[in-house]
Amino acid sequence: MTSILGMIPSVLMIVSPILITAAGGMICERSGVVNIALEGLMAIGAFSAAATHVLLEATMPGSIWLGLLVGAVLGMAFSLIHAFAAITLNADQTVSGTGINLLANGVTIFAAQILFSMDRTAPFQNGMMPGPFGIYPTALIALVVILGTWFILYRLPFGLRLRACGENPGAAASVGIKVLRIRYIAVLTSGFLAGLAGGCLVFTQTIQFTSNTINGAGYIALAAVSFGRWRPLGITASSLLFGAAVAFSIYVVNIPFLRNLLPSEFFSLLPYVITLLALVVFSGKNYAPLASGKPYEKMGS
Repeated sequence: MTSILGMIPSVLMIVSPILITAAGGMICERSGVVNIALEGLMAIGAFSAAATHVLLEATMPGSIWLGLLVGAVLGMAFSLIHAFAAITLNADQTVSGTGINLLANGVTIFAAQILFSMDRTAPFQNGMMPGPFGIYPTALIALVVILGTWFILYRLPFGLRLRACGENPGAAASVGIKVLRIRYIAVLTSGFLAGLAGGCLVFTQTIQFTSNTINGAGYIALAAVSFGRWRPLGITASSLLFGAAVAFSIYVVNIPFLRNLLPSEFFSLLPYVITLLALVVFSGKNYAPLASGKPYEKMGS
C-alpha cells in the first residue's frame, strides 16, 4: 500500500503533460480538425522551454515560468502551419500533422546545434520544484486547463459554436458562425497547450531536452482523446490510466515479486500496449465529431 501511495506524485507528474495536450487535441477535433502533430508540438514546446531556462536561469529567478510561456507560444506558432494547410488549403490533415512531427524533430536538433553545439540542450541546474506531498505545480496547471476546457465547451456560447463546427460546419455557417475562424482558434489553442505540456514535461521529468524527451507522450495524448470519447471527463480518466501505466512501468523495479516474475522490458512496453488496446477497442465506436478530419469550403468559393 505504501508503494502505491508513493506512486501518486509520479502518476500526477506523468499524467499532467498528457492531459494538457489531450485537452488541446480534444478542442481541435471538436472543431473538426484532426491534429496528430501533438507529438511534434510538444517537442517544440519542450525544447523552447528548456533552452529559455538554460540561457536565463543564472540571471532570472522566474526563468522556468518564462520558459513555459515561451514553449506554449512557439507551440502555437508552429500549429499555425497545420492550421493554414488543413483549413485554408484543405490539405490532408493527417499528412500535414505528420509533416509537422518530422519538421519539429529536425528544427529542435538544428536549433540545439546552433545554441549549444550539440543535438540537445545543455542541462539546467534546477528544474521545477515539487510542492506539498511531492506534487508538482504542473498538476494544478492540468486541473485548471481541463476545468477551463469543460467550461468553455459546455458553458459558453463559443463552445457551442465550436462543437457545431465539428458536427455540421455547413449548418453552423448557415446561421452566421465563422467556421474557418473558429477552426483556426481551435488549432492554435491545441498548439499552445501542447507547447505548454512539453515545457511541463521537460521541467519535471528530465534535466535537459533531447530528441527522446517526449518519447511518444503526444501520441498517447492523441489516444487519450479517442479513448476518452472527446469529452473532458473521459480524457481525464484515460490520461490517468495511461499515466498510471507509465508510472507503474518505472516503479515495478521496486516490487520484487513482479520484478522477478517478468523481465523489465515487458513493463516498459505496458503503457504502449494499453494505448494500442484502447484504440483497438474503441476503433469501431462512432463517438468522434461527425465532421472531424473533413475539410470545409465556404459556399460559393
